[in-house]
Amino acid sequence: QVQLVESGGGLVQPGGSLTLSCIVSGGVLRSLDMRWWRQVPGKEREWVASTTQTRISLYTNSVKGRFAIFRDNAKNMVSLQMNSLKPEDTAVYFCNSVEPTVWGQGTQVTVSS
Repeated sequence: QVQLVESGGGLVQPGGSLTLSCIVSGGVLRSLDMRWWRQVPGKEREWVASTTQTRISLYTNSVKGRFAIFRDNAKNMVSLQMNSLKPEDTAVYFCNSVEPTVWGQGTQVTVSS
């Protein structure tokens, strides 16, 4: 079955940058629509960005102009480039596939001075 593994999280100062990666196994990435989500403890999970199999990208308003989602089908990898990070971006970030719907384990991003 499809499995997703995120990596790249860590601690970064406000205004800094960080790139998250999601490796897809058990499936062919080029046939999947992929999404990034984030969640703060005690809060509902929030959709962040999407990339379709035709490479159309969408973003939630709070990250437009700062985040960029990319896919490398040959490497079965989806990335989220995060720039100009703010403390409110702090969350656990999850990779998610559509049809089938599968979630990764999440990677922590902390934006703090």
